[in-house]
Amino acid sequence: MPQPFAVEVPARPVDRLGRLVGPERFEAMRSTTRAALAALGEATIWNISSTAHGGGVAEMLGLLLGYAKGIGVDARWMVIQGDAEFFTITKRLHNRLHGVAGDDGDLGPREADHYRAVLDANAAALDATGIRAGDVVFLHDPQTTGLAGHLRARGARLIWRCHIGSDTANARTAEGWAFLAPHLDECRTFVFSHAAFVPAQLAESDVWIIEPSIDPFSDKNRRLTETRVRALLARVGLIEGERDPALDAVVGGAPFAARDPLVVQVSRWDRLKDMRGVMQGFAEHVAGRGEARLALVGPAVAAVSDDPEGARVLDECASEWAAMPARARDRIRLVTLPMDDVVRNALMVNAAQRHATVVVQKSLAEGFGLTVTEAMWKARPVIASAVGGIVDQVPDGTGVLLRDPADLVAFGGTLAGLLADPSRMRSLGRRARRHVRDHFLSDRHLVDYSRLVEHMARL
Repeated sequence: MPQPFAVEVPARPVDRLGRLVGPERFEAMRSTTRAALAALGEATIWNISSTAHGGGVAEMLGLLLGYAKGIGVDARWMVIQGDAEFFTITKRLHNRLHGVAGDDGDLGPREADHYRAVLDANAAALDATGIRAGDVVFLHDPQTTGLAGHLRARGARLIWRCHIGSDTANARTAEGWAFLAPHLDECRTFVFSHAAFVPAQLAESDVWIIEPSIDPFSDKNRRLTETRVRALLARVGLIEGERDPALDAVVGGAPFAARDPLVVQVSRWDRLKDMRGVMQGFAEHVAGRGEARLALVGPAVAAVSDDPEGARVLDECASEWAAMPARARDRIRLVTLPMDDVVRNALMVNAAQRHATVVVQKSLAEGFGLTVTEAMWKARPVIASAVGGIVDQVPDGTGVLLRDPADLVAFGGTLAGLLADPSRMRSLGRRARRHVRDHFLSDRHLVDYSRLVEHMARL
């Protein structure tokens, strides 16, 4: 089995955050991080995840660790490895913790044994990384939970960081939590993105709620000129312009005109993101009522190693698109952005969100959904489902929440109505950007984690 590997993260200067958030807020961040550093002493902070790219967790880790290193923290990141069966099991867990069946496969003794065997092999290899007694170790999501016993035996101070969950408990969530229970018993502290995700069995534990954030200076969120935006989208063939023939990224017909109103959803090819539902709702209730076009934007599926469903979901969307009437097909494109160049991928996502007239995130279930915050930071009007952490991002007046994301008539009517109201779109966008500045930038996230690390160092 391949060995776990380290992800090298360059330090990021924190001073530029001060220029954006102001001196008072910046000094509060510096004071909190200094206290955490003093409490940490010689200990190292480790983060262990299942992928280095292709998802929000990996992206967030890279940015947050960069800032942590910029203030002097010895912060490191390891990525575990697994076989196809391991990632099928952990995708099953991902779906169950979201409260849905997924592939409806088992999570029984055989699956538990395989899960444990893969993580035992990773744990043995991690021994050579230098994790010491007293170090603080973040284990991210179900893929890494089975490392807890081994790391606890080494004297590490463990935090299980869960980025997913369900607003309501059911038989499927119970099955997922029962599978993880023996490993969670080895953890000391737990961090969730959304309070409703905390299962009953952890209610009396040391639980922290820390919402994710975006880095306003990252390639995905920094300012781009309109000329750059159009050039990036032309390269992949989404809008008219100079196309890069090496980027076979678009399923569909001719590029859209740059002036066409564009609705965008950026997501993994995951059934819980409901790309098919977005496409169906648009085709049935928006296409033909105006000039709007739709782009469903996701990663090239071969590059996302921990999500075995991605290729199947993309194929389902492509088949659905091919069967649609020509009027709908002409207005819809599926875009698979290459992942071989992280910077290029981030800039293309940035460009798609900035070019969008409306950004949607019609998830059926959601851990947090930072694509919502990303779009709001760019002052885009957002229509999103009232599920999971999305509700924490979109208070009244900053976007539109869908109470029933499965209701395609309501989704289509809401989208068509917003597209017809430019004044409301501008107002929502302005308020959205202010809200993100106040609540979801990297300095707030650093403060939250600094307080947690100081707490762990004193246990």
